[in-house]
Amino acid sequence: MILETLLDFLTVSELGSVLVEGLAKAALYVMIASGLTLIFGLMGVLNFAHGSLTMVGAYLGGLVMVLTVSQATGTVARLALFFVAIVAVFGALTLLGGAIETSIIRPLYDRPPIYQILLTFGLTLVVDEIVRIVLSVYGMQPLSDWQAALATKPQFLREPVALGPVDVRWLAVFEIFVGALTVVAIWAFLTKTRYGLYIRAGSEDTEMASALGIDVRRVFTVVFALGIGLAGAAGTLLMWDQVWGASVPLAAETLLPAFIVVIVGGLGTFRGTVAASLVVGLTDAVMTWWFVNYVRFTGLPELMLFLVLVVTLIVRPQGLFGVEEVGGH
Repeated sequence: MILETLLDFLTVSELGSVLVEGLAKAALYVMIASGLTLIFGLMGVLNFAHGSLTMVGAYLGGLVMVLTVSQATGTVARLALFFVAIVAVFGALTLLGGAIETSIIRPLYDRPPIYQILLTFGLTLVVDEIVRIVLSVYGMQPLSDWQAALATKPQFLREPVALGPVDVRWLAVFEIFVGALTVVAIWAFLTKTRYGLYIRAGSEDTEMASALGIDVRRVFTVVFALGIGLAGAAGTLLMWDQVWGASVPLAAETLLPAFIVVIVGGLGTFRGTVAASLVVGLTDAVMTWWFVNYVRFTGLPELMLFLVLVVTLIVRPQGLFGVEEVGGH
């Protein structure tokens, strides 16, 4: 039985399908975890509210789509409105992130890290409850995926497509495309812009960057705001994925893999986040295939992700591309 399943897994069609699904999962993970990486890389802040703000982004993105898409809206228009939703949610969450950093995070920079952890964890509880209250006011179920938002997805993204001998989901291809755009945009920002230079300088030596005239506090605000904006953009994409969907539990569902990716890649390194997203995404896809086709244990994919984390911490505690004592201020 195991041999037959293994031979089936090693066929071109199955391997190709698993590869595409793995890359799609990696694209989602890199979008979710990038903001967390930027925030810790410069500021040394472990933001436990990251998952909740991703969930808020999913609902805001869904709201934009529900308000603008009708039955008569065509495929091209829906895709255009989706990217409008991503930009709108990114902008809104960026402003929210800047407000959070200046009002409640900044006063704790000189305190021990446990203060920041407790604060962001408390922020998670507050945000989740606010979302629950808002949903209950409008008669929506907080524990179920928002079906109205899912219904705004173009029809072709609901159907499989044959790429040679491989059958894949169009949505998986779309997620890979959006994830790749996100990686290129972040790379260009970090390497080709003045603020990217400030961020890299600050993550290496905050005191020297301040001595050279860089307003590190302002850079902290910008980085935290952009990190939260990226979380919101990721949530907008998750809103269209049937596996995730806009719901209150999405906060916890995204926070755990985000931390796994950041730790495996190396705290505070974007290159490590991209590499770890590929490792975690492909591992998740392979284990999901085995769960569906052979192993009758529902927690297998999640268990393997934590196994990847444990092995990384044992073999290379600083992560794939991490260095000691990165992050902080």
